[in-house]
Amino acid sequence: MKSSLTYAKAGVDITRIAKLHKKIDTILARTHQTRTGKVGQVLNIRQHYAGLVDLGNQYALAAHTDGVGTKVLVAEACRKYNTIGIDCVAMNVNDIICLGAEPLALVNYLALEKPQPKLVHDIMIGLQKGAQEANVAVIGGETAIMPDVVKGFDLAATVIGLVNKKKIITGEKIQPGDTILGLRSSGIHSNGLTLARKLLLTHRTEPETLRELLRPTRIYTRIILKLLNSNREIHGLAHITGGGYSKLKRIGHKTKVGFLLDHLPQPQLIFEKIQTKGDISDREMYRTFNMGIGFLIICPHREAKRIKQIVPEILQVGTVTNTSSATITLPRKKFEVEKW
Repeated sequence: MKSSLTYAKAGVDITRIAKLHKKIDTILARTHQTRTGKVGQVLNIRQHYAGLVDLGNQYALAAHTDGVGTKVLVAEACRKYNTIGIDCVAMNVNDIICLGAEPLALVNYLALEKPQPKLVHDIMIGLQKGAQEANVAVIGGETAIMPDVVKGFDLAATVIGLVNKKKIITGEKIQPGDTILGLRSSGIHSNGLTLARKLLLTHRTEPETLRELLRPTRIYTRIILKLLNSNREIHGLAHITGGGYSKLKRIGHKTKVGFLLDHLPQPQLIFEKIQTKGDISDREMYRTFNMGIGFLIICPHREAKRIKQIVPEILQVGTVTNTSSATITLPRKKFEVEKW
């Protein structure tokens, strides 16, 4: 009997990674006391999309670091490097806005096996384009040549942002009955590429599939900041990346609410190719990929229509429940992707 492939079998076990993150957080949280009573005191927001420190006035500084994962290997396979920088910006700014913070500036870290001026130039073009789309300034970075450590290249960045302390969005206000709204993804983004590559990336991969695997991650900052500045009531924001809809645990576990996603749109064709090739279950797909929705907005039901007027492309995709789980409903099928 053919065994279906999973993210864990491909080398990324999100359950084990979550446990590792918890251990890391426990150790590093011991450093928070170094700023107690000073400017830069750490706000008690743990294991969220970004960290926050108090600036001593009405604002908090948000900070987040992320990379593009194994999408760098797709760029290498395609010998196309001018979009991977967009992904790097997107993975950072899309996370930091989940706390209601406006991204301000970014620094990048590029590690190379050897000096490659054309590759570096193209990566910087992508960073520039992504930063301009996100309205952030790239104010510095580091380029390291490490032939004994890196094969090819790796790319990551750190972003900082600003948020009014009275307007921080943590998910603590989410209540059963709230509406879940979604914004379409541009495709696979930068999540689940380890699994996707093992299935689709071969010497015979069609150019169309390569283009889809390399299509840049959508940047949501302008839309989300437009909503935040409209003074509409928003209870939660979630960037759907690696781990798929299990990411909702970040904003649901504290208040023990759940999320029923029963009106998700049809995913892009790239996801069907991955699922068919690997004989992957629906549950595994929605635990690994964004499946067509890259960002979620949770708001009171009364606000949904007003928010859709501000952003007409937004979709109503579900409802908040009291189940302490993320549940997907598809035609003739219903399953939990995560429980907390």
